[in-house]
Amino acid sequence: MALAVLSVLPAGQLLFAAGRVAEHMVRWFANGLFAAALTFSLIALYLVYALGTESFGWVRTGIGAAYALAPGALLWQERERQRPFGAWEDYAALLLIWLPVEFHLLRELWPYPSPRGAGALAALFTANVVIVLFVLARRLEGVGYTIAWGRGWAVGVSFVMFAAVAIPLGQAIGFIRFEPSIERLKLLPLSVLSIFLFAAWPEELFFRGLMQNLLARTLKNDDAGWVFTSVIFGLAHINNGGFPNWRYVLLATLAGLAYGRAWKKTASVFASALVHTLVNTTWHLLFHTL
Repeated sequence: MALAVLSVLPAGQLLFAAGRVAEHMVRWFANGLFAAALTFSLIALYLVYALGTESFGWVRTGIGAAYALAPGALLWQERERQRPFGAWEDYAALLLIWLPVEFHLLRELWPYPSPRGAGALAALFTANVVIVLFVLARRLEGVGYTIAWGRGWAVGVSFVMFAAVAIPLGQAIGFIRFEPSIERLKLLPLSVLSIFLFAAWPEELFFRGLMQNLLARTLKNDDAGWVFTSVIFGLAHINNGGFPNWRYVLLATLAGLAYGRAWKKTASVFASALVHTLVNTTWHLLFHTL
């Protein structure tokens, strides 16, 4: 049952990024009943998982339902009132989506089959909630949620620029050590796919497609939105590997600048997710975190 849910969640993530699917779905969302049905379908999907894996609990189910419904209520009010993008409700909804992820609360919803699997399922669930609420219901413009990118060679250039600074800096401050792994190389295809689907894509959708997008509108400056989002992205990693991990914050902020640059240049979450995947894969394959 967990595998069935695991297949449906990435399918939804990919479906809405294909062609003009999201654009057509936005038209259907003009119907409030359809919008509610799709939101509740995410909750129903969780129930299928919980009952099928015998991990159902009222508290868990309540948290899962609130996770989709609370930010959805805020965003639906905004849309009905035709509020401009970047209103306080947008940021409140962002916090309601982000904080449970930051403090690992969503992982508690997915106890089966393993803690590692819980992280993957939580990431996929979050990505689908974001798509339904912000891309379809709120109709936030400029997210760039499509499997394509436009101008320039932002992916390769952004990765090289980051690597040229982050690798020597990371070694100088004692954050990483060059330590290639043959065992990790054998698992490279699976690692790349896992990093892309469960880490890079959901994080880029949230931090670049939503946060950088909204901050740039609020501040009326694309570069300011880019820098502020990168700093927030860095601070979101302060509890990785012990608190406070300022070395991680510094490197993650630089990574955020690289990812944000790719999104800004291409107007595509897919492009920034590719840079993110390149960075994480290189780190996983060639370096050991100290």
